[in-house]
Amino acid sequence: MEPARTIVELLGGEAEVARIAGVSITAPYRWQASKAKGGTGGVIPHWHIGKLLEHAEASGVALSAANFAPVIAAVANEPQMARAS
Repeated sequence: MEPARTIVELLGGEAEVARIAGVSITAPYRWQASKAKGGTGGVIPHWHIGKLLEHAEASGVALSAANFAPVIAAVANEPQMARAS
């Protein structure tokens, strides 16, 4: 589930993300699972985002806060509808 799947992949996989965030190995898997399966529906808990962004920057990984909220990025890239006069 996105965006967690892409972020975990960019940062080197579940074990590496667990190490960076200081969580159990199961946490990154839960972030990638649907809510129906006990996961977070692709959402990485906000309290881990700072650590993940710091690691990405130090490692030269192209990752920004916008990657954690793809809905915002998608809306920003949508063509604007013409307004009726």
